[in-house]
Amino acid sequence: MERIIEEIREDLSRRIAVAADRLTDRTLAEDPAYAALLGRAELRERIHHSLRQAVEGLLRSSRGLPVELADARAVGALRAEQGLPLTSLLRTYRRGGRLLWQSLTEAVTAHDRAALPRLLPGATALWDVLDQMTDAVTESYRRAEAAHGERDREHRAALLDVLLDGGVGPSAAAPSAPAEVAAAEAAAARLGLPERGRFTVVVLAADPSGAPVAPVAWEPGAASAPRVLWRIRADGEIGLVELGHHPLESVRELLAPLGVRAGVGPVVAAPTEVARAHRLAALALRTAPESEGPRTALLDERLPAALVAAQAELAGRLRQVVLGPVLALPAQDRRTLLTTLGTWLACRGSTTDAAQRLYCHRNTVSNRLRRLEQLTGRSLSDPGQVVELALAHAAVLQRVGAEPATRPAAPDPRPSRTPGGTARRSPRRPE
Repeated sequence: MERIIEEIREDLSRRIAVAADRLTDRTLAEDPAYAALLGRAELRERIHHSLRQAVEGLLRSSRGLPVELADARAVGALRAEQGLPLTSLLRTYRRGGRLLWQSLTEAVTAHDRAALPRLLPGATALWDVLDQMTDAVTESYRRAEAAHGERDREHRAALLDVLLDGGVGPSAAAPSAPAEVAAAEAAAARLGLPERGRFTVVVLAADPSGAPVAPVAWEPGAASAPRVLWRIRADGEIGLVELGHHPLESVRELLAPLGVRAGVGPVVAAPTEVARAHRLAALALRTAPESEGPRTALLDERLPAALVAAQAELAGRLRQVVLGPVLALPAQDRRTLLTTLGTWLACRGSTTDAAQRLYCHRNTVSNRLRRLEQLTGRSLSDPGQVVELALAHAAVLQRVGAEPATRPAAPDPRPSRTPGGTARRSPRRPE
């Protein structure tokens, strides 16, 4: 093979140059990706060089030497960085291989037709060289593409951090300096967010296993669901939600498939206010203790509990002052009274409805509530004292290590169908 190529080298060089011209013109005419990326002279030089490299690879292979693949790897990495589709790159390599074989056979035929059979064993060697080159191009392309994607993700995460943290301390409500506002506006623009709109933030509870809960990329079309940009952190996952025309309540449906606890902040009108929405979403999550199981807590629906969550020291004092005597009871008594109070509050003060949910007689509920009044010195007929009890109960639920048995029943949005004070039978459990 080496001897044949040496005999036709000059003619083969001319034919390869012609093949490079043909492949360049065809590529620019048929592949818009190449046409948008490279001029004719640059593309022609690259193709011509690759064809000559394939010939050199064939010669090295015939001598038992490895094929030089550094150029092929460099081309793969470069085209990945430039954004040329891999299919376009490989198509040009395949076409180049066919043209090279055609040039070889034509050069041998022109030199000595009788020598053509001597070329045939080289076909396998040539295609092996071409396979090695395309494999090197592909591997290098994919590595560069993966690295580029990782850089993009890191850049996107950094931009989201600018919006979510606002460049200020955790107690601040929004960016306070012009430079911070400008940084937030620039980050929003690079993420494709409008200057004005409707935004909120979702904070998911961290998975104990450390596995991500939310999708890495979750951006449904505006017609079906809000757009969400997710940021995964060690302490949980945060979603910046571009609501558009969707109501805030639609976030519940969006999060339902994840099956996790989540806090949702208020609606804000500009990306520069996202930091405040983030801080309040984290506060909303704190109002939904683990004992309540998967649920989405909207801040605006849990403002009293959020007030408690925002003041840990006062929350502790509230628990002790208002419910201290109840908390001092034996565990079973404590759980019974706190569960009854939470259920009665969830039922909007209806003893009958609370009895139904607790599977006991309404008189049992009344007796428990009277005992709670006696222990706390608060009256459930005094609205002000009911507020104290409700806030203290929220403080108990939010306390680290709160017992699951103290969980109240979920609020029923439907109005009671039984007038207050009317006895109604219900299944009973042992008290």
